Amino acid sequence: MSGIEVIPSAKRLIGSLRNMGYDFSQAVADIVDNSIEAKATIIAIDVEFDGDDSWVRVADNGVGMSPEQLREAMRYGSDRKYEVDDLGKYGLGLKTASLSQCQILSVASRNNPKRAAISAYSWDCRHIERTNRWEILPLDRNGLGPAIMTPLKETTGTVVLWSRLDRILGYSQPYGEFARKRLSQMCRELESHLGMVFHRFLSGELKGKKIKILLNGNDVKPWDPFCRKEEKTKSLQQLLLNVDYEGTSGRVLIHPFILPHQSDFSSQDAFRLATGPANWNQQQGFYIYRAGRMIQSGGWSNLRTADEHTKLARVSISFSPSLDDAFKVNVAKMRAQIPPSIREELQNAISTVAKMARTIYDRKETRSRGTVPTTASTTNTPRLLPSSSPGAVTDPPLQSLVPGNAGIPVLLTFQQWSQMLLAVATEDEKAKLSEILGRILVQT
Repeated sequence: MSGIEVIPSAKRLIGSLRNMGYDFSQAVADIVDNSIEAKATIIAIDVEFDGDDSWVRVADNGVGMSPEQLREAMRYGSDRKYEVDDLGKYGLGLKTASLSQCQILSVASRNNPKRAAISAYSWDCRHIERTNRWEILPLDRNGLGPAIMTPLKETTGTVVLWSRLDRILGYSQPYGEFARKRLSQMCRELESHLGMVFHRFLSGELKGKKIKILLNGNDVKPWDPFCRKEEKTKSLQQLLLNVDYEGTSGRVLIHPFILPHQSDFSSQDAFRLATGPANWNQQQGFYIYRAGRMIQSGGWSNLRTADEHTKLARVSISFSPSLDDAFKVNVAKMRAQIPPSIREELQNAISTVAKMARTIYDRKETRSRGTVPTTASTTNTPRLLPSSSPGAVTDPPLQSLVPGNAGIPVLLTFQQWSQMLLAVATEDEKAKLSEILGRILVQT
């Protein structure tokens, strides 16, 4: 029996897709994903304020697209094969992210390094409203303005241009100082967001994928949520968890970190930088990475609640796009859920991490009062894989918590004994002693 094709109403569906929940920074980040997939090394983002004629442009020096490839990329649900490490997934991001912010999306691309042959098309919400047809509009090269043409004069690549910024400016007559200040503030938030989401790409941690992002001509700096350059940051042992979901198997890498107390940071500027875009309490918790790209920054995914005393705990969770369904990654790549099969094991691990973070936080408070803090028992401590990081800390932390002039309790936990032994050990003795204590802990 043959079916009957039912084509969705273009103006109704595109109108609905404009409300997928992107904010400005998230929408730009989705376009940056495409540039990374196109093997770009430089991604230039420019925001021009000019009232109704304001625009946002994302230009890259990637491989570019042929006219046929560009037309397919402009299709909702574009038909293309995604590689295992690709940042895209559904073939929707370019369109849904862009039109969530503007009424006209124009995309131009050049894929021939020897000839400046540029193909360009646009989605125009007003045209769709009038015609109710799924039509993209070809843009004649002679009619392309400098905002599109200039970035492609000397290199291959792609330019994404947003115009008629109804969702960004938010004013019926966006010419005043309020509109300008709003856009300026959004650019500051965008800089912080990009530096956080793409910090592994910006810092060159991902082999062969180092990028440079320019925002209005200025370098976007990577923001490392784990403060790994700080001497007192504790890089804990890593944990590998296996996930099986509907016939797909994969491994999830868990890497906990304990940040230093404020007084142990190398400088106050470094401490302020470590607070992150959402500030300390909201930045504690999980940092979830999909193919190296951050999709969640902070929060404990309902495994525990945020607590002032555990705000120094931050945990990296990394997985491959092959586990997207297991993590329930949404279309906008703004949300993920911890798979049920690993929640219990992960909760046990972060319980220990939270205790360690509390110890660091409380140690400073109690030291200033001249009292001895209590520490939690290490019974049922999760057994973590050996860390590849030199100087990684065995769980729980093996450092002195007892001030020299304090009385020693009669009953001590294994953790307290370990800390006392290390407190009196010489530098030469500490490394060997830590190794022995770690072996004892693993065997208990």
